[in-house]
Amino acid sequence: MEYRQLGASGLQVPVLSFGTATFGGGNEFFKAWGSTQVAEATRLVDLCLDAGVNFFDTADLYSEGLAEEILGKALEGRRDKALISTKGTFPFGEGPNNQGSSRFHLTKQVEGSLRRLKTDYIDIYHMHGFDGNTPVEETLRTLDDLVQSGKIRYIAASNFSGWHLMKSLAVSEKYGWNRYVAHQVYYSLANREYEWELMPLGIDQKVGAIVWSPLSAGRLGGKYRRNQPLPQDSRIAQGGSPVPEAVVNEEVFYNTIDAMDEVAAETGKTVAQVAINWLLQRPTVANVIIGARNEEQLKQNLDAVGWNLTTEQVKKLDAASEVPTIYPYWHQRQNTTLNPLPEFYK
Repeated sequence: MEYRQLGASGLQVPVLSFGTATFGGGNEFFKAWGSTQVAEATRLVDLCLDAGVNFFDTADLYSEGLAEEILGKALEGRRDKALISTKGTFPFGEGPNNQGSSRFHLTKQVEGSLRRLKTDYIDIYHMHGFDGNTPVEETLRTLDDLVQSGKIRYIAASNFSGWHLMKSLAVSEKYGWNRYVAHQVYYSLANREYEWELMPLGIDQKVGAIVWSPLSAGRLGGKYRRNQPLPQDSRIAQGGSPVPEAVVNEEVFYNTIDAMDEVAAETGKTVAQVAINWLLQRPTVANVIIGARNEEQLKQNLDAVGWNLTTEQVKKLDAASEVPTIYPYWHQRQNTTLNPLPEFYK
């Protein structure tokens, strides 16, 4: 397993991590992801650790805390062998302070996550989304205090816009507080908007990307084909997709699938493995979160590493998946000597 440094931190993480949103199935939305219980979760954790994947991602939101509980039980007795990432910010529980990035809510959520995970510390704690109601200073001071207390080791953002992230980094620098070392983002061959601003920001500020939904909620898993009905056993058909249908350009998507089929045939790999491997060759990407409902899916996703697409294959996939940029990016790209694009091909 390859390990990469996470942003400007000294932490080394495997290029793959295991996402636990499939654990629990505690409500209708997450049942569409999966309903993995403790025994099977423990077996999946075993397979990950054997493969060198010692990084596990979860969130308080997943099945209303049940995913954290199951992960905690699956890691019992071997917490020291694992890196745990979890998240707060979105609604949890009742009351007027049940969401956001306030000192009140974050402190409560961290304590709850520690209890559910059966651990004394969280390796990476993410703001699951940006809270536009709470002062950034309050959020970052709270996170810094939690780091100083030993309850959190590193802090990270998730689903921030460029100005959300840059303002947060500037506030941390101003006061000498701990800064976000990573940004958990949606990025895939089905949607490449991450490249427009967040990737250049990550390069400039040394913020590593942790990628969620690398297969675009299963769209890039190999079951979707032009002029064929939507697979009825898919997460999308069951109403569990975190990626809206409206953001995927259908014609570009199927052109991308055609190119992926060609590359898969050339490499002897699956379409899903091609999609994950492509991500691992993109600038800023430190880690890709893989999920699995069962052992077979996990084993297939683990085989996305240990080999690399050629530059020509990457360019073929890039060309097929390219979509027009929006303002101001199309304007900036009229003069790339002033606004250089990330170096995709080295």
